[in-house]
Amino acid sequence: MIEKSFFDRPVATVAADLIGCALFVDAVGGVIVETEAYDQDDPASHSFGGPRGRNVVMYGPPGHAYVYRSYGMHWCLNFVCQREGFGAGVLIRALRPTAGLDRMAERRGLADPLKLCSGPGRLAEALGVDHSFNALPLDAAPFRLEHVSNPPVVAIGPRIGISKSQTTPWRFGEKGSRYLSKRFAEPTA
Repeated sequence: MIEKSFFDRPVATVAADLIGCALFVDAVGGVIVETEAYDQDDPASHSFGGPRGRNVVMYGPPGHAYVYRSYGMHWCLNFVCQREGFGAGVLIRALRPTAGLDRMAERRGLADPLKLCSGPGRLAEALGVDHSFNALPLDAAPFRLEHVSNPPVVAIGPRIGISKSQTTPWRFGEKGSRYLSKRFAEPTA
């Protein structure tokens, strides 16, 4: 079980260390294969500019869920990180489904395991996450997070789907995973 203290560290460190960890919501879930880090000094972050409205949870104690709606359509699941009072979170972008695939398929209306949780909106829908999960502690039901015994090789690159701070290398993923929302660019020599 991952304890709250795991999240009381720099957000990029937490985002990288989550790759390969298991995430379950009411026993439905799998292995985290892609994350992105955001903090209050980052113009692409919801916490940029200080606490207000929906982002207040990001300034709360580490180890809680921050759930918001993206573009008015899709829920997105984030994990609050760093010290209380500093707005930081890890967006969970993709996972490799391992448990509850039938429930995921029913929620998503499709059965392709490669597409069930590849992207933050798809992931939240497959796990049944909505705004009612906002501010819930990650070390208690309905969440279950487990450490990885054999950490995978982690790819690092710029975040995707944002218009600011596009070159910040705060996207992390399991190298070579077929479950990523988008492949990482191959390094050029």
